[in-house]
Amino acid sequence: MLHRTNVVLDEEIMQEAMTIGHIKTKRALIDTAIREFIAKRKKPNIMDLKGVGGIREDYDYKTLRSRDLPEHK
Repeated sequence: MLHRTNVVLDEEIMQEAMTIGHIKTKRALIDTAIREFIAKRKKPNIMDLKGVGGIREDYDYKTLRSRDLPEHK
């Protein structure tokens, strides 16, 4: 569903964003900005993951460091 609206926007910022984003129309720029805003807000905050998961009890970094790795050709 589409909605028509009128907004006053800074032309310099719009042009800079269109150039950086390789976007040709203001409508496409605003659509992209809103979609990116939503995607960013849907991502979990890394601080919310504190205490989730963790290191396995059998994890031994010293053993992993000392193992023989295959040679790169």
